[in-house]
Amino acid sequence: MERPEQECLSPEIVSQGVQNSGPYAGSPSFSVRVRRSLPDFLNSVNLKYVKLGYGYLLNHIIYFVAAPVVLMLFGTQIGKVTFSDLWLEYDVLNIISLLGFLVLIVYIYFDLTPCSTYLVDFACYRPPTEFKISKEEFVELARKSGKFNEAAIKYQQQVLKNSGLGDETYLPRIVFRPDYQITLRDGREEAAMLMFGAVDDLLATTGIRIKDVNILIVNCGILNTTPSLSAMLINHYKLSHKIQSFSLGGMGCAAGITAIDLAKDLLGAYPGSYALVVSTEIVSFTWYDGNELDMLQPNCFFRMGAAAVLLSNHQLDRWHAKYELKQLVRTHKGMEDRCFNSIQLKEDASGKQGISVAKEVVEVGGHALKANITTLSPLVLPVSEQFHFFKSLLFKSNSNKPYIPDYKLAFEHVCILATSKKVLDEIQKNLDLTDEYMEASRKTLEKFGNTSSSSIWYELAYIEAKGRIEKGDRIWQLAFGSGLKCNSVVWKALTTVKHQSRNPWNNDST
Repeated sequence: MERPEQECLSPEIVSQGVQNSGPYAGSPSFSVRVRRSLPDFLNSVNLKYVKLGYGYLLNHIIYFVAAPVVLMLFGTQIGKVTFSDLWLEYDVLNIISLLGFLVLIVYIYFDLTPCSTYLVDFACYRPPTEFKISKEEFVELARKSGKFNEAAIKYQQQVLKNSGLGDETYLPRIVFRPDYQITLRDGREEAAMLMFGAVDDLLATTGIRIKDVNILIVNCGILNTTPSLSAMLINHYKLSHKIQSFSLGGMGCAAGITAIDLAKDLLGAYPGSYALVVSTEIVSFTWYDGNELDMLQPNCFFRMGAAAVLLSNHQLDRWHAKYELKQLVRTHKGMEDRCFNSIQLKEDASGKQGISVAKEVVEVGGHALKANITTLSPLVLPVSEQFHFFKSLLFKSNSNKPYIPDYKLAFEHVCILATSKKVLDEIQKNLDLTDEYMEASRKTLEKFGNTSSSSIWYELAYIEAKGRIEKGDRIWQLAFGSGLKCNSVVWKALTTVKHQSRNPWNNDST
């Protein structure tokens, strides 16, 4: 029987000010609040996730080990045969048969070996300047809207103060109008601006024709229209009727990596194709104008943004693509009720719709994250770190601090979904990452806020803008979302990325 996940609690001292009355009047008052936090990732590792990781490794490594051995043995025998031997001892039919057998082996090798997936390029949309909003202006407009009571205003003000967001994130001010009602028209208009803007930037950067795109995948959590968002793109760009089109909805911030996984599988079914993945979230459709505190957090964090990613599995694209997909691991915890109910779209007591975020979301999200990185670790960690990892499992140390693998040996860059300062702090502490590794996530949260599934692409764009991507670098993108799910994807840089004119971080002082 599996041991249940241990609840992780973290004490926090809270100042309550100076007492006004009683025997301790004039003295400062404090209370201790106990809150749930992320689990120690390797303090109680579930071995089934370790086994799953090695299962992934062995399932793929056989292609790259067995076939070369066969080719080497065959080549050794061929090397013993000279041209004169072939001419004197074998007739033409035997020679043709021998060459045909060699061609067959090479064909089987390349046919069985999974095709690599290449990230040709990507683009992140930067909304117009008129959508910029400061935290102070956010609170002022929320108060003027007349939609929130004073407790809701103070709560949002406090959340924004500790959020890690800066004063130049992007948000449609229309949501603060006293008469604002969520409509499909506003949602479609925002979606068109974000998606078309990201795709236009991608097309301008890569120079490919939009009609060369054979696979289209769009993911957006809340706005799911009829016709679909992918149909909007098909209609706008007049794509072929043969295009393979998909719209993913209700999958939260981790949907962007899910879309990459789907694109990889579709490229395997349609080799030599281009796949376009568009990730976005429509803020005007996620807006909540009620007063239930657990539904106000998304107002404070979600901001406008979209990313367009171009993928290919054509071998020739390797020479001009930026990255190659190396590993992709998806973890789903939806079978557990606490995880399933931690983030959900619902209506409050007065019938107003919004996203509810449960208090234990950080805790259950931490367990999903632990399961994901435990599966990923055997695929990416060097042998030395795996040895120490297993030694810590087999021979428990007396130390209170568990052994944490050095993920800095597996990746040169890390892009963790920019959810909130609190979550980033917890992940940095538990994975023992340096400030440099967390810089892209923190800067993205400050500059663009939480743009949902596109956040990890703004983070990668930040690293590129700083000129830090060199050939051979490994990049880890990590995202988690409703369901509850946690997804990881690892890329390897095929080239040293140079400055690009279309980057959302251009002309930015940060």
